[in-house]
Amino acid sequence: MMRLALDQARAAAARGETPVGAIVYRDGIVIASGANRREIDRDPTAHAEVLALREAGRVLNSWRLEECSMAVTLEPCPMCAGALVNARVKRLVYGAADPKMGAVDSLHRLCTDPRFNHRLEVRGGLLAEECGDLLRAFFKARRGNEKIPKPGAE
Repeated sequence: MMRLALDQARAAAARGETPVGAIVYRDGIVIASGANRREIDRDPTAHAEVLALREAGRVLNSWRLEECSMAVTLEPCPMCAGALVNARVKRLVYGAADPKMGAVDSLHRLCTDPRFNHRLEVRGGLLAEECGDLLRAFFKARRGNEKIPKPGAE
């Protein structure tokens, strides 16, 4: 599932968006996917995770995603971590840590905070190097006007 999330992240990069991708799945079956669209949609909430959760809710006809998991290429921010808790997602797997905005392990532990009425199983660091490399290459290209990696290119 993380490889599919990476595909979404590469597609975001090709559109000039920060390369973050997310997949919502249940029992090994993809329910929904998302990639950052903040620039295109001019929407500060158009993060990959939020878009994937919205699509999953429509597909399953419920905001409760209790038996679903999410794979995302970057540790979720406070907004996305809160959305995962509110959606009652069962499990989160993320790639690269985010020391500046990460609210799952880096700066906060919103997904496992015992004060909330729901907690997720969390596994961080899956394909972290590959996820981080994609982000670093994207921002390096933006600073230096270098070519941004195309979807599927490695």
